[in-house]
Amino acid sequence: MKTRRLGHSGLDVSAISLGCMSFAGFYGATDQDEAFATLDAAREAGITFLDTSDLYGQGLSETWIGAYQKDRKYRFQIATKGGIVAGAPRGTADNSEPYLREKLEASLDRLGVDHVELYYVHRREFSRPIEEVTETLLKFKQEGLIRAIGFSEISPASLRRAAQVGPIDAVQNEYSMWTRLPELGLIETCADIGATFVPFSPLGRGILGDTDLSPSNFKDTDFRKNNPRFIEPNYSANMKHVRELRDFAEARGWSTAAVAIAWTLQQGKHLVPIPGTRSADHLMEWADADEIIFSKADWAELGRIMPLGWAHGDRYSDAQIVGVERYC
Repeated sequence: MKTRRLGHSGLDVSAISLGCMSFAGFYGATDQDEAFATLDAAREAGITFLDTSDLYGQGLSETWIGAYQKDRKYRFQIATKGGIVAGAPRGTADNSEPYLREKLEASLDRLGVDHVELYYVHRREFSRPIEEVTETLLKFKQEGLIRAIGFSEISPASLRRAAQVGPIDAVQNEYSMWTRLPELGLIETCADIGATFVPFSPLGRGILGDTDLSPSNFKDTDFRKNNPRFIEPNYSANMKHVRELRDFAEARGWSTAAVAIAWTLQQGKHLVPIPGTRSADHLMEWADADEIIFSKADWAELGRIMPLGWAHGDRYSDAQIVGVERYC
């Protein structure tokens, strides 16, 4: 697995890293044994960097990572997030120093570590100046609790404001072949300020794979159940593009998921995608995506199959987008 530099931190992380939201059951039931098998597969593939949050399963994802590291006597590089108030109305955030400190310390305890490599503010508290929040994160860094600082789902303008206070190491926003919003300034801004851009959901929440999903069978707890892109007629319209992408991948001996991740990697050397899975088998389908290099003809064909704006439906429902900073 190739590596890439994490912002200004001096740390090198695996070019493809693992998102651990699925460990908490966002897309279906899972258990600790399955999570451990997935983490074993990640290590085998050369993945060194994990992404989690105190919100995922109300700490369950972090707890399982901590248990794995203790059981296997192995230490991953870890990014986690805080700032969303669990149990409050959706979109409620608290970015005050006391709240973030409490949540960070609880995350460290669950993970069984004295520091994490990267800590993100999961969602902005819009009434609190981002400059103040950045100062809080820099304080945590000075105290040795974190090695690098970041923000999730923020705008390019907010990022530039934060960068005036101190070095921002990473920004995590949704980005994939069907969610292209970060191309409207965020990826470029990250490059300008020396931050790593971390695309989450680079597999389009599972649609950019070799197996058809069954939205009619999604559990009520599945995030996609009420997501516009997985509701008809949008889902069928989107699958027409996905099936063409599958044909493209198959003709070249690649998995569709590997193509989707390679596509994100090749949008810039400062991108570190974090595909998520709870399955070791699924992980191995895309673990070698950093080895794929597209030709000019490949890029032209990908542009034809999935042109800008091809996805039918919003990336979030009105309820799901609450708390996300919009900039277009």
